[in-house]
Amino acid sequence: MPSFSRRVWPALVLLLFPSALAAEESSLLEGWHDVWLFRFLVNIAGYSTIIIPGYFLIRYLKRTNYLETGSGLCYPVIRTCVFGNEGKTGLLDDVTAATRNEGDSGSSVRQAIKLIFCAAGLQVSYLTWGVLQERVMTRSYGATTPEEEGETFKDSQFLVFMNRILALTVSGLWCTLFKQPRHGAPMYKYSFASLSNIMSSWCQYEALKYISFPTQVLAKASKVIPVMLMGKIVSRKSYEYWEYFTAVLISVGVSMFLLSSTTSEHPSTVTTFSGIIILVGYIVFDSFTSNWQDNLFKYKMSSVQMMFGVNLFSCLFTIGSLLEQGAFFDSLAFMTRHSEFAFHAVLLSVCSACGQLFIFYTINQFGAAVFTIIMTLRQAIAILLSCFLYGHAVTIVGGFGVAVVFLALFLRVYARSRMKSSRRPAQPIAQKV
Repeated sequence: MPSFSRRVWPALVLLLFPSALAAEESSLLEGWHDVWLFRFLVNIAGYSTIIIPGYFLIRYLKRTNYLETGSGLCYPVIRTCVFGNEGKTGLLDDVTAATRNEGDSGSSVRQAIKLIFCAAGLQVSYLTWGVLQERVMTRSYGATTPEEEGETFKDSQFLVFMNRILALTVSGLWCTLFKQPRHGAPMYKYSFASLSNIMSSWCQYEALKYISFPTQVLAKASKVIPVMLMGKIVSRKSYEYWEYFTAVLISVGVSMFLLSSTTSEHPSTVTTFSGIIILVGYIVFDSFTSNWQDNLFKYKMSSVQMMFGVNLFSCLFTIGSLLEQGAFFDSLAFMTRHSEFAFHAVLLSVCSACGQLFIFYTINQFGAAVFTIIMTLRQAIAILLSCFLYGHAVTIVGGFGVAVVFLALFLRVYARSRMKSSRRPAQPIAQKV
């Protein structure tokens, strides 16, 4: 890129966020590739080169009534991608309900073994994923002595692609090997959830450059608040008083933790303004993803089919953007230089994909309440593990704030279980990806 652009972009970002960048380390201004906002805009531009032509193509096919007039070899593919089977049915296939009922009818010992298996699988998958995520984004590779700085991996989008390509493979094999309901949704509708999903994942990885992992975990716990807001806007949902109460408790706990956080010499423990902005982006994108997936479940599909559809478009978007930026081959070169990073990136993706399958199995066997308890415990253990391995300091007030957040999460699980037990047994709800 011309030197003119290298000077203009940092100046433009300074104009947009003068107070923010004044607090950031001076290394952010050494080049445009170190400014997260520029990377974000470049990624969006890359996705647009796929989304905009796709939008006009879908609009043209619908306007020309291709469903009635089309023919030829491409017709089945276009019909599936653009039109689908417009008939909407129940939330879940009979196979899923049968699986759940089969799990309920087992012996107590067998159910206990299944529960231990699910809890262990979820904990191992996501605790390992969390530790590796922080290792990859906050530590360097290639340093042979403590005095050497080593080389830091910076392209969060490549990690998103690695996660999605493996998740696509796993979900595709699952759909092939096990019976699935007849697919009805137009494939292009997955692209909305896919775009917001890859942006939320990008923000999740990128945020670790500016905030500590415990802060990120608490931010994820507090996403129930924007999820409720998005639910009102996107899905026109209504909520109970206890849901608002626990949302306020979570907000108070997170605020206590953030305001009491102390800075450290290591950059991974510093909560910066940029980190907060990226976290807000993560929460907003993730909230949209969950609500859009809820709407997609109006079509007859399983959770694994949802996983496949979303990851298909995620792979398409990320590989297109990476190739356009030239970052794909740069990341592969980094992998060849540092075999340790290659191992971490692959293991990170394996844990993410296996964790998704454990989610689906746990939901089918024990329901959402048990799953939520397991994952809430996982978040608490993840914070302790991160503090132990990477030396994050937590004050007494911050620790109390963490306790308030998890108290609120358990209150939500308890209140939801009481409400369900007071009603008639209903069909199990499909879990979002």
